[in-house]
Amino acid sequence: MQWQNWANWSLPLQLHSDLDRGDGQVTYHLSGDGAMSIFTIDELTGNIHATRRLDREQQASYVLRAQVRDRISQLLLEPESQFTIRVQDINDNAPRFLDGPYAARVPERAPAGTSVVTVKATDADDPTYGTAAQIVYSLLQGGPYFTVDPNTGVVRTALPDLDRETRDRYQLVVQARDLLGRRGALSGTTAVTVTLTDVNDNPPRFPRRNYRFSIPESVSAPAVVARIKAVDPDLGQNAEVEYRVLDGDGPGTFRVLTDPNTQEGLLMLLKGLDFEVQSSYLLRVEASNRQTDARFLLAGPFNDEVLVQVQVEDEDESPVFSESIHHLSVSEDAPVGTSVGAVSAHDPDRSNSSIRYSIDRKSDIGGFFDIDSSSGTIRTSRLLDREVRVQHNITIIAMETSDPSQAGSVLVLVSVTDVNDNPPSFGAESRTLICEDVRPGQVVRILSAMDLDDPEDGHHFLFSLPAGSDANLSFSLTDNDNTASVLALQPGLRLRDRPVHLVAVVIADSGRPSLSSTNTLTVSVCRCDRYGNQRRCSRDEPHHVAVATAAVLTGLLTFLGVAMVTAAVRSRRQEEVEDEERDAQENFACYDDEGGGEEDTKAFNMAALRHLDRPDPTGGSADLEARKPQLLKANLDHTAPPADFLPMSWNGRGSAACSICSISSISSPGPAEPDQNFSFLMTWASRFWKLADLYEPRRVEPEEDS
Repeated sequence: MQWQNWANWSLPLQLHSDLDRGDGQVTYHLSGDGAMSIFTIDELTGNIHATRRLDREQQASYVLRAQVRDRISQLLLEPESQFTIRVQDINDNAPRFLDGPYAARVPERAPAGTSVVTVKATDADDPTYGTAAQIVYSLLQGGPYFTVDPNTGVVRTALPDLDRETRDRYQLVVQARDLLGRRGALSGTTAVTVTLTDVNDNPPRFPRRNYRFSIPESVSAPAVVARIKAVDPDLGQNAEVEYRVLDGDGPGTFRVLTDPNTQEGLLMLLKGLDFEVQSSYLLRVEASNRQTDARFLLAGPFNDEVLVQVQVEDEDESPVFSESIHHLSVSEDAPVGTSVGAVSAHDPDRSNSSIRYSIDRKSDIGGFFDIDSSSGTIRTSRLLDREVRVQHNITIIAMETSDPSQAGSVLVLVSVTDVNDNPPSFGAESRTLICEDVRPGQVVRILSAMDLDDPEDGHHFLFSLPAGSDANLSFSLTDNDNTASVLALQPGLRLRDRPVHLVAVVIADSGRPSLSSTNTLTVSVCRCDRYGNQRRCSRDEPHHVAVATAAVLTGLLTFLGVAMVTAAVRSRRQEEVEDEERDAQENFACYDDEGGGEEDTKAFNMAALRHLDRPDPTGGSADLEARKPQLLKANLDHTAPPADFLPMSWNGRGSAACSICSISSISSPGPAEPDQNFSFLMTWASRFWKLADLYEPRRVEPEEDS
């Protein structure tokens, strides 16, 4: 198979087989890339045609396969052949800046030729064929400040003194052309924004050569009294300004600080002004940058100076005291009229008006002090007591006699010094509890003392027992340097013999002269168990317990009174309805007969008496059922006694059941039975202790022979 017109594919391509005799018995067929869609073939002649315009940038080549077949049998007459159609490029694509538009930054004052940014354009044409894809760059806008390299696209500064303060932004237009820029070339453009960044090339400058301010002399220091500003056209840290006072007649009086937000100079007053002392000040103030650039220092000084004149305005001032706070002291035993000290104030104005003194009574409500209105001498007007108030804080007012509205004040601290005028006393509660089986030498109580006075060398107390005291037979005292130990002397103390011991203790201080007091330690004897736990103590209860008990009893009596009144009203309303029932309920039987004793076995069920904790085997149910209605009525009426009330005083002799009357048993003559021991009641609750005390055998003291 042969190809024709391969060199110029724009003309129809033709396939030809040697077997083709031109009689139409041979047909040509085409397959592969774009077959029958982009490329078609004439079956009889073998001519290949393109059905549309080809674009190399979309597809640069096509691979096709050709066949020669018999027209009738469609059998291959030759082996299939493959061929490639390559699309020849033409300059049909303009250069494009894929990364544009561009933004770049360059410092102001940069040298000429400083690289700013590199631009790059691309061309979709075939770079291997001709110059259709060869690009050159040029600057359409931005000269004479910038240039662009035609081959590399590097944008550079063209002038050395670009000033940001004059112009801080430039808009450049860069063009790219293919065909090396020759005639017929296609082109594309992009924008480049160049911003100049700041450098410290400008010193701060004051817009004026001098400033003048007027300040009242009453301004309190420290305070900002004026503002000045040196202008720096730079930005950020390059525009930060420092101010300082170089010289003048006000050193130590003024200082200039920088406002970090506005870069203004704040004229700060450091101490108070006095027109009478100095009426004006002249300051020389310098402004300079915090940071400098050595490249620009040769151009001139990077600072500026200005004169600041401050005029002090005179005002009518209040009297001024010689001290801001006065500290005075006086003894607490000082008599009324004692001089404590004096204060002094003066009029700072040139008029020097006379001064009158007074005490602000809000600061001395108790009226403990007076002051001489002319001399300022402070005296006591009442007796003082350090234990009540250690320090008096009073305010003294000084006013001009010619103008009372001009007044000043000062705080006077009057400390009251101590004298020994209070005797010591117990430092804690003066009551204690001990067991009956206390041992000799056992510590009953550790005593401490307190004294309202405050000696300089601290408290030193001496404890002792007064001579001739009854408590000295039972107790002793040991002094322990500001404390004392009360010790038991006897081996045992009986609650019955003496439930409470009053121990007098003398406490003396170390003051000059020494003061003492006699204090009473109340020792209550308690009955304790074998573990030392207090079971019963003397009835000498603390006062607060007695008060609480009285309150409870008062409440109970009030409640009982209300209940009785309510019961009386209810009883009166039910008199007519309950006459018959009252007759039945008031039939009480009182038996004084001793009974038959052990021989009388018919009247009582002896088994029930011997075993009270067991139910009656016979029941007694008949009698119980007969009395139930009366019992029910009696239980529902809370104002009437129960219907089965039966008082008993003696149940006869010889009975197996003991007497139910404990009083009769105690009062009956004869020796006590040996098995009647009631000491176990002490282990019960406290309500049984009184019962145990009643049944405890009494000791019978033998009568002395006369």
